[in-house]
Amino acid sequence: MVIPVHDVNPVRRTPWVTYALLAVNVAVFLFTPGLAGSVAGESSLAQLCHLQAFLDRYAVVPRELIHHEMPPLVPTGGTGVGPQGPGCVLGPPGYDKSPELSVLTAMFLHGGWLHLLGNMLFLWIFGNNVEDRMGHVRFALFYVVCGYAASYGFALLNAGSSEPLIGASGAVAGVLGAYLVLYPRARVWVLVPFLVFLPLRLPAWIVLGLWFALQAVYSSGEGVSDAGTVAYAAHVVGFVAGMLIAWPLRPGTPPPPEPRGLLFGRQARHRHGY
Repeated sequence: MVIPVHDVNPVRRTPWVTYALLAVNVAVFLFTPGLAGSVAGESSLAQLCHLQAFLDRYAVVPRELIHHEMPPLVPTGGTGVGPQGPGCVLGPPGYDKSPELSVLTAMFLHGGWLHLLGNMLFLWIFGNNVEDRMGHVRFALFYVVCGYAASYGFALLNAGSSEPLIGASGAVAGVLGAYLVLYPRARVWVLVPFLVFLPLRLPAWIVLGLWFALQAVYSSGEGVSDAGTVAYAAHVVGFVAGMLIAWPLRPGTPPPPEPRGLLFGRQARHRHGY
């Protein structure tokens, strides 16, 4: 998989919504209860139970979203000792949860630094141009709609699952789909892991098309060992939703500037974008 680091595609206005999304995602991650210890690899049972209770309350649970079946017992955040040893205490939920609203809150939750930084990297590189084309308000609405489409799509395919679904991946996938439709010929600097990280400048349609193809393959459970822990189907649904929403804007989108310089091994003379 290639790692994008920069696109050669200038913007006309400051992408305030993209900046705000980046800041909110990082802030929520840093203040998620019980996560600091797990990120440092020093999680205690109390921290893990606290985190599990928080995620059960604010994450998307497919069964709750599709069937509106709230579980009678949920993690309370406390710890105890049962017949099988120490564990997290379960009890009746002490809160009223809206499954529909949990889709929104789950968009800003992440399970680890790699999960967060991967999503934020793609949003940082590709979000500014999509926001520039759509405008601030429409881009914010677009981001949320893609996140909802991804969550509902995944939930429909896994209607009986009680596993929490978190992350900005579905919404960010929508941004990637829109970018592919609006700027397929924009050049993107990427790092290709081949003994060392090899820098290449490739068209966006190759970079994002390859990303989408991999998500589609992984969503079927082929070629990946963690298919059960990563919601690849949500990525696919979000990407397609972003393409469909952005398609009407394609005819009026000016093409990106043609970069100068070699496509391999050397930086272009002029750098634009982020």
